[in-house]
Amino acid sequence: MKKIAVFASGGGTDFQSVIDANERENFCLIKYLVASKPEIGAIDRAKKHGIEPLVFDNNTETKEEFYARVAKVLKEAGVEYIVLAGWLWVVPTSFIKEFENAIINIHPSLIPAFCGMGYYGLKVHQAAIEYGVKLSGATVHFVEADVDGGAILMQRAVPVEADDTPESLQARILEKEHRMLPECVKLLCEGRVEKRGRKVYIR
Repeated sequence: MKKIAVFASGGGTDFQSVIDANERENFCLIKYLVASKPEIGAIDRAKKHGIEPLVFDNNTETKEEFYARVAKVLKEAGVEYIVLAGWLWVVPTSFIKEFENAIINIHPSLIPAFCGMGYYGLKVHQAAIEYGVKLSGATVHFVEADVDGGAILMQRAVPVEADDTPESLQARILEKEHRMLPECVKLLCEGRVEKRGRKVYIR
């Protein structure tokens, strides 16, 4: 069974969606939660389900040292895939090279719209509403050095309503995220994803 690590920076609802789906279908072993700060909701979720957290502590290490430590631990544990589920840091190129074509991220827009540096959380949904788009949604993509620029694995669209607020749009997109992300993780772990350059095929 494939081992994965999930990276999270907040409450961990996307993380929880993977846990729940995996408990139903048993498609992977969630070996670690990697957390960008202590005392976030995702850590509580990990502990509740017996998943070991690796937590950044800015009192003892730099981000570079943290990424190096995490890479070493994951490699030694045989982790094959990394899932960014609400991870708010830019992943350094050195780390991406350690896990080439094995890191996926979920982003709350239809990439290439409203993505890249500075687009995260409610800012994404605010931008979509202000632009006046009729559709937004979520994208699961492979992680490369270009922020949010990797090959797209899956997308799901959500209508943008005339009276939407960033919060209401976020809530509807999260419903899609919580179905998409576990599906993508399952496809990866079952060996059904083939990446050829920018094109991704599901067998």
